[in-house]
Amino acid sequence: MVIAIEVTEKPTQEALDIIGKSLTSFNEADVGPADRRPLAVLVHDAEQALIAGISGYTAWGWLYVQWLWVAEGNRGQNLAGRMLAAAEAEARQRGCHGAYIDTFNPHALHVYQKAGYTVFGTLPNFPPGRTRSFLSKDL
Repeated sequence: MVIAIEVTEKPTQEALDIIGKSLTSFNEADVGPADRRPLAVLVHDAEQALIAGISGYTAWGWLYVQWLWVAEGNRGQNLAGRMLAAAEAEARQRGCHGAYIDTFNPHALHVYQKAGYTVFGTLPNFPPGRTRSFLSKDL
């Protein structure tokens, strides 16, 4: 059998779709359906401008917070903690038993720990000069 290995920074959407669908099929056969559902928490100001938000998903009984952002002028008002609580409440309604998040920002690390998350792993020098921390929380 002849195979060719290609490395690219511009994969086709078709290739990405095949990889994603194939891995999903494998995982579902291995451990059951993920029941993956998007989850977002959006915070708007009085003018309806987006000033903070969470983007993530729930799957296999876990909430994954992929992105958490607060506009610079709105930091220090516990918006991150309030958004996490809202996302966790929705995750509990979906039957989730845990949540996880990662960061390389020391301030965000403190915010997540204050919200009850604990570090379960780290990657030093990711990015250089920082440590990426992986945190989880029982729901």
